[in-house]
Amino acid sequence: MSNSYLQTKTNVAIGLLGPKLDRGDGPLRWEHWRPTVSLFQHENLLWDRLELIHEGKFSKLARRVADDIQMVSPETEVVLLQLDFRDAWNFEEVFSKLDELARSMELDPEEEDYWVHISTGSHVQQICLFLLTESGRFPGGLVQTSPEKRPNSSSPGSYQLIDLDLSKYDKIADRFLQDQQEAVDFLKSGIATRNPEFNALIDQLERVAIHSKAPILLMGPTGAGKSHLARKIFELKKSRRQISGPFVEVNCATLRGESSMSAMFGHVRGAFTGAAQSRQGYLRSANGGALFLDEIGELGLDEQAMLLRAIEEKRFFPVGADKEVESDFQLIAGTNRDLKQEILTGRFREDLFTRIHLWTFHLPGLRQRPEDIEPNLDYELESYSRSSGMHVQFNKEARDIFLRLSMSPDALWTGNFRDLNAAVYRMATLSGGKRITPQLVQDEWKRLQYGWIGANQGSDSFPTTPTAKLDIQNLPDDFWESLDLFDRPQLETVLQVCMESRGLSEAGRRLYQHSRLKKKSSNDTDRLRKYLKKFGFVWKQGKGLVYQSKSSPK
Repeated sequence: MSNSYLQTKTNVAIGLLGPKLDRGDGPLRWEHWRPTVSLFQHENLLWDRLELIHEGKFSKLARRVADDIQMVSPETEVVLLQLDFRDAWNFEEVFSKLDELARSMELDPEEEDYWVHISTGSHVQQICLFLLTESGRFPGGLVQTSPEKRPNSSSPGSYQLIDLDLSKYDKIADRFLQDQQEAVDFLKSGIATRNPEFNALIDQLERVAIHSKAPILLMGPTGAGKSHLARKIFELKKSRRQISGPFVEVNCATLRGESSMSAMFGHVRGAFTGAAQSRQGYLRSANGGALFLDEIGELGLDEQAMLLRAIEEKRFFPVGADKEVESDFQLIAGTNRDLKQEILTGRFREDLFTRIHLWTFHLPGLRQRPEDIEPNLDYELESYSRSSGMHVQFNKEARDIFLRLSMSPDALWTGNFRDLNAAVYRMATLSGGKRITPQLVQDEWKRLQYGWIGANQGSDSFPTTPTAKLDIQNLPDDFWESLDLFDRPQLETVLQVCMESRGLSEAGRRLYQHSRLKKKSSNDTDRLRKYLKKFGFVWKQGKGLVYQSKSSPK
């Protein structure tokens, strides 16, 4: 901090009288260093006022020091503030009294600059002055004076001004930025993600994880990475020594019936038939650590009520107990449900939602992050190589094909990152530790598509009759019954894709995505038009699919 800063406003020093270092009688007192007086003996430090804190039993010394300051710095006003301590080494007493004093002082940082002198008083008093300044109770910086190395020197010694606005120190600011970036990279598992919305979410989550102990709610579809991110939050907080206990993960969808209450909150011996031994329960197991409640929307209403109390009071009754137990944990909750809708239907408590909704983060699915497929693909390959001991890579053509298909409108990614992980594992395994080829990519894409179709229809196979009536103009009531069983499932899928697409061109790309790769030039639209015509369907601009029998006019 440059000295010129002290000259921009009214400059005020706040300090404690040093009963030992500041004492001295007669002319000889000027022959040794006195920290409070020395602060005013530096020609380039201009002070308008000193607020000198002293105990009543040292009032005489305080007046003498004030008089000596007037001699060396006549322009400085000295205000004596009496504050008595029973024990200057009692942290609780010292902090409380100095805090009360700071609250009572009329401080105006807009008009005055404040510098707290921390060279006098007991070590506890100096620490409390630092803490109160660092927290902003004394809105300013610190000033520290030091004597010359030669004993009994009359020199004013040296001083140092310490501005606690750390952003003004370039090296410290750079270090903070580096620490923050390391934490963000840790939460992302070192993956250089490119999606701006996701990166912004992780940046905010990093600040919350470091600075807040409140519950964190992670929302998003299955496979979006909620469980993985929850563990990363735990590991980040543990690395910063904010928590010391374990990470306890609970899939609430597996808690069913009477045993769910016992699993969550524990039970005492004899609480119910079969309770031969006491059980600690998940909440007590997570004491001092983190509790991740995945699919929290699956919890029953009774469990929700007890969880709410446990979060707010950190106390609860195990099943069958007449005495409360304590557990202090960081709650991280995950869900793929719309909890607001669950509240409206009576399946989720509004008061619990309000309590866990303070920090809510919506994780996008893989389909909403197409630009992140490539870095995640590299991450999955590296993970496979580490776990298997085999270095597996794509050849260039196979990689290009996989990325193109992965980012196409046809890529549903209903299982999100679980799908990507499984796809890489299968291709890498089938490569036999060598390179992944275009053929392996095409085979894997068929597996993915088959799984996605099953997910969309709730079955692993095609139905023999349509699961829902397709809204196609002029379709006869007996149309499906007139078709061979062989043709029904394929035609239904083709029609469904056509109705979900913006035109025959897009539908053709989706339906012929594998075979078209083997053709030098393909006309997907023409192929699809001929197939539809065989069953009496045409695509009309503005109307979509229209059925017209072979006898209907064109």
